[in-house]
Amino acid sequence: MNKLNKIKLLEGKLICVTGLHIGGGDNGMHIGGTDNPVIKKVGAVSEPYIPGSSLKGKIRSLLELYKGGNEFDSDLAQLFGKKAKDNDNKHISSAVGRLSFWDCFLTEEWKQKVQEKDLPYTEVKMENVIDRASGTAQHPRNTERVISGSEFNFKLTIKDFEGDNFENLILTGLKLLELDSLGGSGSRGYGKVRFENLTIDGTSVQSKFDGIKLF
Repeated sequence: MNKLNKIKLLEGKLICVTGLHIGGGDNGMHIGGTDNPVIKKVGAVSEPYIPGSSLKGKIRSLLELYKGGNEFDSDLAQLFGKKAKDNDNKHISSAVGRLSFWDCFLTEEWKQKVQEKDLPYTEVKMENVIDRASGTAQHPRNTERVISGSEFNFKLTIKDFEGDNFENLILTGLKLLELDSLGGSGSRGYGKVRFENLTIDGTSVQSKFDGIKLF
C-alpha cells in the first residue's frame, strides 16, 4: 500500500430542498405522535440529524450505477473499502476505504432561524395507498419529515495516499445525490437535497462541483 500523505476534510452545507425522511427505527404508534418518525439526536427530542451511514450508502450505490452497476469497480473499492474482483469474480485485492462520513447536524444558523420564526424542525405528512381498482385511499399512515429549507453541516474525511486522484469521483457522487434523493420515498418527492459552500481543507471546490456535467 502507498504511503498516507494526509487526511483531507471536505465540508459544506447540505440543504433540504424538499421534506426529508430518514427513519428513526420506532415502529410503535404513540398517542399524539407519528407512527413513522425521523431519526433524532439522543436527548434532543425535536432535533433531527442525518446519519453518515445513510449518506455513504446512497452515494456508494449511485456511483455503482453511474459506473455501470459494477460493485467491484477498483476505484469504488478504494473509496469505500470493498474487496476488488475481476470479471471472473475472482478476488484481486482488498482496499482500505478512503472516505469517512460524519453524521450531519443542523447548523447553528438554521436552529436560530427556527427559534426566531417559531418554526418546527419537522412536519407530519399523511400518507396512504390508492386502490387502483376502486380509486379509494387505504391504509393511512403518518410520516414525519424534516421540513424543506433545513440546513445541515456536511463533512467527510478523505485519506489521501500517494498516487490518489479521487476528488472528481467524490464530487460526482455528491452531484448524483443532488439529482436523485436521500432517505425514504424519493419517488414521491421526498429527500431532494443540494450542497453549498463545499471546500476541501478550506479551499473552495463549489465552482468545480457546480460545473460537473454527468449526462
